Amino acid sequence: MNIKRILVIFMSAILIGLGTLWLLQGLDIIHIKPILCFADCDVMSGKSSLWQVVGTITLIIGLVVVYINIKQK
Repeated sequence: MNIKRILVIFMSAILIGLGTLWLLQGLDIIHIKPILCFADCDVMSGKSSLWQVVGTITLIIGLVVVYINIKQK
Protein backbone atom coordinates (compact mmCIF):
# COMPACT_ATOMS: atom_id res chain seq x y z
CA MET A 1 0.00 0.00 0.00
CA ASN A 2 1.40 3.38 -0.90
CA ILE A 3 1.37 6.50 1.27
CA LYS A 4 -1.40 8.17 -0.75
CA ARG A 5 -3.85 5.31 -0.15
CA ILE A 6 -2.98 5.20 3.55
CA LEU A 7 -3.57 8.95 3.83
CA VAL A 8 -6.91 8.72 2.00
CA ILE A 9 -8.07 5.88 4.27
CA PHE A 10 -6.96 7.84 7.35
CA MET A 11 -8.85 10.95 6.24
CA SER A 12 -11.89 8.80 5.46
CA ALA A 13 -11.73 7.34 8.97
CA ILE A 14 -11.87 10.89 10.32
CA LEU A 15 -14.95 11.54 8.13
CA ILE A 16 -16.56 8.36 9.48
CA GLY A 17 -15.88 9.46 13.06
CA LEU A 18 -17.24 12.96 12.52
CA GLY A 19 -20.27 11.68 10.64
CA THR A 20 -21.05 9.25 13.45
CA LEU A 21 -20.63 11.98 16.07
CA TRP A 22 -22.84 14.46 14.19
CA LEU A 23 -25.49 11.81 13.56
CA LEU A 24 -25.61 10.75 17.22
CA GLN A 25 -25.78 14.38 18.36
CA GLY A 26 -28.55 15.07 15.86
CA LEU A 27 -30.47 12.08 17.19
CA ASP A 28 -30.02 13.47 20.75
CA ILE A 29 -28.17 10.33 21.89
CA ILE A 30 -24.95 12.02 23.02
CA HIS A 31 -24.14 15.49 24.31
CA ILE A 32 -20.66 17.03 24.08
CA LYS A 33 -19.70 20.48 25.28
CA PRO A 34 -18.17 22.77 22.64
CA ILE A 35 -14.36 22.72 22.83
CA LEU A 36 -13.42 25.81 20.81
CA CYS A 37 -16.11 28.41 20.82
CA PHE A 38 -15.84 31.78 19.07
CA ALA A 39 -19.43 32.91 19.48
CA ASP A 40 -22.41 32.15 21.70
CA CYS A 41 -21.98 28.36 21.89
CA ASP A 42 -24.30 26.10 23.83
CA VAL A 43 -24.51 22.35 24.15
CA MET A 44 -26.81 21.05 21.45
CA SER A 45 -29.97 19.70 23.04
CA GLY A 46 -32.91 18.05 21.40
CA LYS A 47 -33.11 16.42 18.01
CA SER A 48 -31.78 18.25 14.98
CA SER A 49 -32.78 17.14 11.50
CA LEU A 50 -29.98 19.19 9.96
CA TRP A 51 -27.25 17.39 11.92
CA GLN A 52 -28.87 14.02 11.30
CA VAL A 53 -28.68 14.61 7.55
CA VAL A 54 -25.16 16.12 7.63
CA GLY A 55 -23.91 13.26 9.82
CA THR A 56 -25.46 10.59 7.63
CA ILE A 57 -24.05 12.08 4.42
CA THR A 58 -20.58 12.49 5.95
CA LEU A 59 -20.64 8.94 7.30
CA ILE A 60 -21.70 7.49 3.94
CA ILE A 61 -19.04 9.45 2.04
CA GLY A 62 -16.35 8.24 4.44
CA LEU A 63 -17.49 4.61 4.15
CA VAL A 64 -17.65 4.75 0.33
CA VAL A 65 -14.15 6.26 0.05
CA VAL A 66 -12.69 3.63 2.41
CA TYR A 67 -14.45 0.84 0.50
CA ILE A 68 -13.20 2.10 -2.86
CA ASN A 69 -9.62 2.47 -1.64
CA ILE A 70 -9.49 -0.92 0.06
CA LYS A 71 -11.03 -2.67 -2.97
CA GLN A 72 -8.46 -1.18 -5.40
CA LYS A 73 -5.34 -3.18 -6.09
